[in-house]
Amino acid sequence: MLPLTYDVFTEPEDVSPDTLANLGPLRRLAGVWQSDHEGVDVSPKAEGPERRIYREQIRMQPIDPQPNGPQLLYGLRYHIHITTAEELTTFHDQVGYWLWEPATGLIMQTIAIPRGQVVLAGGTAGADDKKISVEARRGDTRFGICSTTFLEQAFRTDYYRIDITFNDDDSWTYLTRTDLAVRGREPVFNHHDTNTLRRVSPPTPNPLVGLLKDSKAG
Repeated sequence: MLPLTYDVFTEPEDVSPDTLANLGPLRRLAGVWQSDHEGVDVSPKAEGPERRIYREQIRMQPIDPQPNGPQLLYGLRYHIHITTAEELTTFHDQVGYWLWEPATGLIMQTIAIPRGQVVLAGGTAGADDKKISVEARRGDTRFGICSTTFLEQAFRTDYYRIDITFNDDDSWTYLTRTDLAVRGREPVFNHHDTNTLRRVSPPTPNPLVGLLKDSKAG
């Protein structure tokens, strides 16, 4: 994070409107991605760990530059939808943002899932890194985890981490780790998922780029 100054209100000038050109390592995540029954999920069940194979689609589209006073972020809005061959219902649904601060190398992932849980995870990376990671811990006021009362009592999430590797064939592979304290069980369960995604559609430029292009054309 940039050092705080007395002036926390003034936004940077001459900000590039082109998010895709300023995403650093997140540029490789932009677009629409898919995998067909290649993902592997290992989760806790009453009878023991369960291994499931899943299909995944991820949409990651650029948003306009986001200033926080002197801080400037570029990012992607994402939606993850996961299904399995055995069920017609959704296996997992997740929305959020990936964010990049060019001045410091800070990367962040926000997570919201429709089971009453949100996460803000953070890490650092270089603009050309082929591997990135972010993590969050329960109780951390910067990069932390917030859950409903039921989840806190029954499936408490103590730690979250995702490691992403950008492959030479333009695909990318992730491994997530979620430490779950399951009520009545010891030790903490390592709930983990891994998958490799391949691009099926390029990203759409952020709205501001389109508006500027239309104004010039007019």
